[in-house]
Amino acid sequence: MTTTLKTDITVKEICDGFVYSELEGKGLFGLSGKLTVQPEYQRNYIYAENDKEVPVIQSVLRGYPLGLIYFNKVDSYHLEVLDGQQRITSLGRFLTDKFAIKDANGMEQYFSGLAADKQKKILETKLLIYECEGEESEIKEWFKTINIVGMPLKPQELLNAIYSGPFVTLAKEEFSNSQNSNIQKWSAYIAGSVSRQDFLESALAWVSEDNIDDYMSSHRKDKDIKELKTHFDKVINWISSMFTDVEKEMRGLEWGRLYEQYHQQKYNPTKVSEEVQKLYGDPHVKKRKGVFEYVLGGSADTRLLEIRVFDEATKRSVYATQTKTAKTKGKSNCSYCAIGHDANKDKVWSFDEMDADHVSAWSKGGATNVKNCEMLCKSHNRAKGNR
Repeated sequence: MTTTLKTDITVKEICDGFVYSELEGKGLFGLSGKLTVQPEYQRNYIYAENDKEVPVIQSVLRGYPLGLIYFNKVDSYHLEVLDGQQRITSLGRFLTDKFAIKDANGMEQYFSGLAADKQKKILETKLLIYECEGEESEIKEWFKTINIVGMPLKPQELLNAIYSGPFVTLAKEEFSNSQNSNIQKWSAYIAGSVSRQDFLESALAWVSEDNIDDYMSSHRKDKDIKELKTHFDKVINWISSMFTDVEKEMRGLEWGRLYEQYHQQKYNPTKVSEEVQKLYGDPHVKKRKGVFEYVLGGSADTRLLEIRVFDEATKRSVYATQTKTAKTKGKSNCSYCAIGHDANKDKVWSFDEMDADHVSAWSKGGATNVKNCEMLCKSHNRAKGNR
């Protein structure tokens, strides 16, 4: 790959003919149409949501350097931004009055309202630009190594670059577009940012069972995303039909795995909802995010819920009572040992050799209080817990 340094290109030239659409990845051009600001492999514009576009303009007005910008020379006429898309887009958005900055008096000023000298300073600012030329593999390998102004690429953004093509373009239009009317519904179950590719990553993880790299490689040249979208819709529809109440703890769960594991089983949504609400109202449940998998799994694995344990004072109080009674009767202070036939039937265990357990299991309505607490030797407590 070869590079040529350009030092005489101004902001005005870069943003000449700049067209910005709120539909990410659409209509981002500069240099009178010669420059593609957001190629397929580029991440979406994220400076607005991360409050970084205003500092770009402030840096230019103060004469601070914006750092190196890299263009990829596609052919003798066309260029595309390899690194610097966020900064260039910020400049173009400001020049077209998409956002404002505050002046010395704290008043918001759009570009069109700035003093003539400040407009001139921005427009005539020269940028340091390297034009790169090479094979696609070289360009993309270089792109992967770039650290973009302190905001490293996320894994899915890197994969979009590596496997750019018709499939990624279509997938981003569906799952990385903040204007998609389905985003609000999807946000109930998927955590993260649309523009940072978190929704696309989830869709790909679900359809590929977490083999995203392989899936994108094999589908790179596909001219449709039917399989991806169909599977994604199946998962979303299954979740919404299974759990009629939307809870904030649903967001970000491993829904792809849960769908694969449980979607063929029969459930009564009304009973599922009742069980979820019952668990939500139970003060002993410490981990609400585990409620949904717990219910799907037949309400058996209490580890998913992190049930509240007995506090230290309760355990020591019960231990003292049990031990006093055991010594009086000449039996073990572990009730299971006491009815046994081995050498431990009259053994008095130390406090550290015992664990607290529910006499009546929590899953059967037993409370986590002193009346429902018993101390067992660690071996019997583990054995009881495994039944």
